[in-house]
Amino acid sequence: MDNQQQNSGRTPPAVISTKDHLYLNDMLNWNLIAMKKAHFMAQQCQDQALKQELDRVGQMHHDHYQRILNHLNPNQGQQPSGYMQ
Repeated sequence: MDNQQQNSGRTPPAVISTKDHLYLNDMLNWNLIAMKKAHFMAQQCQDQALKQELDRVGQMHHDHYQRILNHLNPNQGQQPSGYMQ
């Protein structure tokens, strides 16, 4: 087994295909939209338990969005990011 086969699946390629680029862009958009919807619903909510859960869901999508960005820009340090509160 050559080195390339042994390393497959462990490290991403230096260049991604157009199809992969479009999918990653979709993933970023899905997480951004879900984060915004959760934030909006939490602002409208009267039930504190539900509001906390919606905030948690929004934070989860924000974290996923940041994680994807960090994978795409590994040379950039952690930039301060604030979840909409």
